[in-house]
Amino acid sequence: MDRNSYNNNNRGTGNTGRGRGRGRNGDGGGRGGGTGWGGPAQSGGQQWADRSGGQVAPGGGSYRPQQQQTGGQMGHGGGSYRPQQQQQQNGGQGVGPARAESVGGGGGVWSGRPGLHTQSQSQALLPGGSYRPQQQQNGGQGVGPTRGQEIEVNGSGGHGSGRGGGGVWSGRPGLHTQATAQSQPRPLPGLHTQATTQSEPRALPDIESLLISAKKPPLALSEETENRIVPINRPDRGGTVAAGEVGLLANHFLVSFKPEGTILHYDVNVEPQMSRGPQRTKNFIPKMDHRRILDKLFSDDRTRLPDQKTAYDGRRFIFSKVPLPIGQFGGEDMENHRSPIFTTTLVNVLSCAKLQDYISGNHRDDPRDILQGMDLVMKENPSSQRISVGRSFYSYQFRQSDDLKCGVAAFRGFQQSLKPTSQGLALCLDHEAMPFCKQISVIDFLKEHVRGFREVKDVLKLKKDVEKALRGLKVYVTHRDTKQKFQIAGLSDRRTRDISFPLEDLEQKGPPRKIGLLEYFWEKYKKKILFDDIPSLDLGKANYVPMEFCTLVEGQRYPKEKLPRDKGLLLKKISMPPPEERKSIICEIVQAKDGPCGNVVRNFEIAVDKKMTRVVGRVLAPPALKLRTPTGKPRLIRVNRDRGCQWNLLGNSVVEGKPLKRWALIDFTESNCSRLKADHFKKNLINKCSDLGIPVMEPVVSRLRGMSDLSSVFETQELLDSVVKEANGKCNGRLQLFVCVMSEKNEGKKILKWVCETKIGIMTQCCLVSHANNSNDRESDQYLANLALKINAKLGGINVELAERLPGFPGEEHVMFIGADVNHPGPGNTTCPSFAAVVATTNWPAVSRCVTRICPQEHRNERIVDFGATCLDLVNTYARLNKVKPKKIVVFRDGVSEGQFDMVLNKELQDMKSAIYEDDYRPTITLIVAQKRHLTRIFVENEKDAGRSGNVPPGTVVDTKIVHPFNFDFYLCSQYGVIGTSKAAHYTVLWDEHNFTSDQIQKLVYHLCFTSARCTKPVSLVPPVFYADLVAYRGRMYHEAAMELQPQTAASSSSTSAALLNEGLYKVHPDLKNEMFFV
Repeated sequence: MDRNSYNNNNRGTGNTGRGRGRGRNGDGGGRGGGTGWGGPAQSGGQQWADRSGGQVAPGGGSYRPQQQQTGGQMGHGGGSYRPQQQQQQNGGQGVGPARAESVGGGGGVWSGRPGLHTQSQSQALLPGGSYRPQQQQNGGQGVGPTRGQEIEVNGSGGHGSGRGGGGVWSGRPGLHTQATAQSQPRPLPGLHTQATTQSEPRALPDIESLLISAKKPPLALSEETENRIVPINRPDRGGTVAAGEVGLLANHFLVSFKPEGTILHYDVNVEPQMSRGPQRTKNFIPKMDHRRILDKLFSDDRTRLPDQKTAYDGRRFIFSKVPLPIGQFGGEDMENHRSPIFTTTLVNVLSCAKLQDYISGNHRDDPRDILQGMDLVMKENPSSQRISVGRSFYSYQFRQSDDLKCGVAAFRGFQQSLKPTSQGLALCLDHEAMPFCKQISVIDFLKEHVRGFREVKDVLKLKKDVEKALRGLKVYVTHRDTKQKFQIAGLSDRRTRDISFPLEDLEQKGPPRKIGLLEYFWEKYKKKILFDDIPSLDLGKANYVPMEFCTLVEGQRYPKEKLPRDKGLLLKKISMPPPEERKSIICEIVQAKDGPCGNVVRNFEIAVDKKMTRVVGRVLAPPALKLRTPTGKPRLIRVNRDRGCQWNLLGNSVVEGKPLKRWALIDFTESNCSRLKADHFKKNLINKCSDLGIPVMEPVVSRLRGMSDLSSVFETQELLDSVVKEANGKCNGRLQLFVCVMSEKNEGKKILKWVCETKIGIMTQCCLVSHANNSNDRESDQYLANLALKINAKLGGINVELAERLPGFPGEEHVMFIGADVNHPGPGNTTCPSFAAVVATTNWPAVSRCVTRICPQEHRNERIVDFGATCLDLVNTYARLNKVKPKKIVVFRDGVSEGQFDMVLNKELQDMKSAIYEDDYRPTITLIVAQKRHLTRIFVENEKDAGRSGNVPPGTVVDTKIVHPFNFDFYLCSQYGVIGTSKAAHYTVLWDEHNFTSDQIQKLVYHLCFTSARCTKPVSLVPPVFYADLVAYRGRMYHEAAMELQPQTAASSSSTSAALLNEGLYKVHPDLKNEMFFV
């Protein structure tokens, strides 16, 4: 079966009349429809049997509901489909399988077998028309958009209004018709073109003739269309080429279930009722309270509501093994005096057979519903006994060694998911650690957390820092018996002893009387307030409570990016145990009482194997690399796999060193106790760059300033403008680089980058004074070498090249690699935009130079909304730089989950093709998703196969057992893991117009990992995606710096405002637009 034949249902429509035929059990049936010129009302249907297609009357088409061995054939009407205007042209095109509804009997033939002969060939292909978004031309060919499935033949119909003939849509060569079908169809469904032959790329005299117009309207797929493409199948049984093999263990635990079983899916709606307190109001019930209230409801009626046979997601869904009563139920929340009403509705009966068929490859219907139900069942036990945060579960207790000593501790936990794999359904589980605020008193928290806070009275002099540390945290109050949670809104304006309020007489015998907070606490609770000379906590709605009566609520996540540097390093160490320790932790969790297994799982007749999956990995050979000798001669480097595939720059030079003639050194350590040894640093940096073949002159300007100069946009720009002005007076030509030495990691770096890269147009290279002054010769030499590599890449140089051409592209046609990623704001942020970054290589075959584009978009929108226009810009940039457009494009998309594959295929890919396709330019495209945010971990089975750190060797690839049942995916650990446990990248080929085999694509990806400009070792992700991740975060940095200039109301709006999406705030300076400023 051809790899890009298509199996979804499509239909063809004519202009006025419609004929429809449907056969059942081998008998023809149907009736004519419509009254227009296209087909008489009497025109009939067709006949079909189990193994032969029927004939089509003038108004009908072949229809097969499921699978068809030979295709039906259309008549001679047919027409072209035009998205905007209905201008009639000759010809039409068959565009879909399975059903024909044509005017005058139009349509086409779609076959998946060679040598298929149709009866009315003279009618099947009259002059056809290619589908174009603006204009239409004669001729055309049906094409299939995706890898062939198990359906061998389907009939197809035509779209539109022309009188010309239909087309042929063939999945394999050898279809006997008047026109030859394309053997390698590539475009999207509905986008049908004349067959074109790709010629050798050649430079054209007029560069503008190479550029693609951006005025073409987008070719968007309708949400309702049936022409949706799906991920392609694996082309073979996996790769076979390897330098060696290694026995591995994967954290996949096989899950068994009964295929004949069912799970009942219920919807539960929670409606708040009137409170029972003194003031009856209709209370809002937070989602965090839903589970607690529902648990109370189930415990009160275990006969009808058996909690050990149900799983609740804490929000809307209940999955049950047994039928539950339908209707309304009254619950009660004694803590908050609420009596909510629960309404349950049966939504669906989920069959486990559907999941079993999917895993077995019998059908491709998405089993997401049954997977969601089973996944929730597996999470029911830990969610009821641990702190739940998203998909993760953490212990309520922390180890003493995990105390970060700042009011925060690292709590250990795990994350899990169910995955259909080629060996069956698997539970994938991994260890992790998350910082949480400790459940301690507010005063104790401040003593640990706020610098300089030693005594309670320090609240007054540190009020701003105290309020910043406490705002948003939730607390319990201890002066009365309640478990109600309150959120801190801030501090009171007055001291506790000065706070008073009107107290209403509950018996309404007199007017409200004014009472002080101290007096009230004594009268009401018999509590004496000890610290009355500090502000109280404002818990909202003028509810003031002294700090001494407040304790932090358990399970409050603390943002790890806000941790001090030393605490962040400690958290990282806890989160990244070495392989053997991590493996042991995972196995302990699987068997733990508060782990994924429990009574609920057993009651659903689900069982989990407690042993990790054994799998054999292949170790790919590293590529040969090209450097230069100190005299400039090419030198071939063969990296040593036993040494982590790293290469040494000692005695070698970069491939192409760019001179740094005009640069400025800005030392921001003026107010720091550890000053930069400026002369020592300059000398060492210049010498190291010279050793690597990068000529560097003395800096034109040197400045000594403090970090306070980076505290605002205006101060930063004023400083940099003065440096530029001084440099312009000393040399001819513009500054190339600012080398900035920082005293510490500081938010000012974001302002520096934003001002330099969007306002001034000069690149920066930042470093910490602790590294610049390092007296350890070996560490200092390595650090300066890495600094030199980044500087050379920013200047336009090339640090390393592959000695041989990348595999899979034997011809001379130019190839461009694209990487795309989206950076989203942190948890809890509801206003900031997301930032998409698209990076593209510009020098084939070295693929070492890249350009990038940053695109702000709506908050948490994962789809890159301007992907087509951005790719168009990058293709045109490639054409300007190389005098030729790339004929082959490989796209790596990062940051999407399996549930978003459809969006990437049917939105972003289509958007890209619609934007860049022209009559004479249709590059072949391969689309690959690269994922690092997955849970799969692989460990060596025998320690002798591990490296010094205990990790799998670089180049380890796995494409059996733990991969998808039929999708084209694999795991590749390209890097040498030094700290913690290496995580392999997961690559899934969604779309492939280059017919890669498993061996070819795995080798291609692995070799690309050696082309990073930032280091002398293979990176964990292909550089285009690795760079896209850096650039997307750069957009986040720009935003945080730019918000200093925005009104506070714009930054805190409830939705992403136009100000936040102002592209002018994030537009890279024209002088840097096509430079690698981001490495």
